[in-house]
Amino acid sequence: MGGQSGAAASLEEVIAAMAAQQTHVGGRLHMDLADHIPSYRAVPPELLDRIWHRHFQRALAVVRAGTVPAPEDFDEADVARDRAARGVPLSDGLRAFRRALSAIRDLFLAEATQRGLDPGLIVDRTKCLWELADVASLQIAAVHRQAEVASALSDARRRADFLRGLLYGTLSAAEIHSGAAIYGLDLSRPYRAITAVPNGNVGPEALERSLESLGRRNGRGALLTVLDEAVAGVVEAKPETGDLEVTAGLGPPTDLAEVHHSFRAAGRLLQAARAYRLRGVYDLSDLSWRVAVVAEPELAELLLDRYLRPLEAEGEFGALVEESVRAYLESGRHIREVARSAHVHVNTVRYRLRRFEQLTGTSLDAPDTAVELSWALAARELETPPGGPAGPAHGTAGEAAAPTGFP
Repeated sequence: MGGQSGAAASLEEVIAAMAAQQTHVGGRLHMDLADHIPSYRAVPPELLDRIWHRHFQRALAVVRAGTVPAPEDFDEADVARDRAARGVPLSDGLRAFRRALSAIRDLFLAEATQRGLDPGLIVDRTKCLWELADVASLQIAAVHRQAEVASALSDARRRADFLRGLLYGTLSAAEIHSGAAIYGLDLSRPYRAITAVPNGNVGPEALERSLESLGRRNGRGALLTVLDEAVAGVVEAKPETGDLEVTAGLGPPTDLAEVHHSFRAAGRLLQAARAYRLRGVYDLSDLSWRVAVVAEPELAELLLDRYLRPLEAEGEFGALVEESVRAYLESGRHIREVARSAHVHVNTVRYRLRRFEQLTGTSLDAPDTAVELSWALAARELETPPGGPAGPAHGTAGEAAAPTGFP
């Protein structure tokens, strides 16, 4: 493809004429990129000059040799990393490269035609420049995607490190200010720590994306990451999770510098919500003293022994007594409401409540009994399989002798 010696000499003249115009053509190209590809306005001119020089000299080498380098000979990793770091999309990078090659190709055709280069040689070298654009574009795309993946992983690690330090209270004030600026957190606003686990087939990564998406949709800030198979982070307000399969604990609102205290509370609330087999997002106002039931198993055992295990010797009747006592407390001590819900006579409910007092040696009128019994019933929920204790809904033979006039 080298042609006759006269053609080869003319080719070198064309190459020399092209080289003399490198700076001028590059200046026009830079203005063209700024006008048509806005993301390139963030790329410093000196960096554009360096990359333009690389592309131009590579194109001249192709024009001279009539061969195109193999894809592995294109070193574009530094350019790809820079574009990815500046947020320049791959599509913009490819458009910019093709505009650069088009400018070089147009320059070659103009100079070659003006100097009377052999038409066959012009066609051959033009094809080489087209091939160069194709091969280089594929390589640029490959390294750009690799750079984007590496950048995304690095960003995810930095975000996870920032959140881990924030939630565990190991960051300095300067680090908190810096991270807040990077991740869009407002230091003047209170935030609540959240820790959540997925239910069903949802994985932690998918749960993180869903919770952040819900936060943005509701106009509320959220910054989350996956920590130890759970999703943790900070939110401005309680997320509305809808049908999302999640159980989460939500700590109280606090300044970012103190959010590690909120995170500890969120962990305890998550533990309690999971113990009660709950779904959704729960804070202290939702679970109240039931959080302590989970945290104090020894006390729960003591109260179970005092108030509920004496009923177990009564078999089915004991289960009905426990059910009635629970309904009695939940209804605000309205016996008629308990009877109506259970479809039994009010005297049956009275008999069951009196029998409870006899078996446990306590009085349902005593304030301490109401508190301790509620604690014991909540502890019972922790050891009862979903669906509750088995047993008939109405009366049993054990209470057939209950007098209808029982006070």
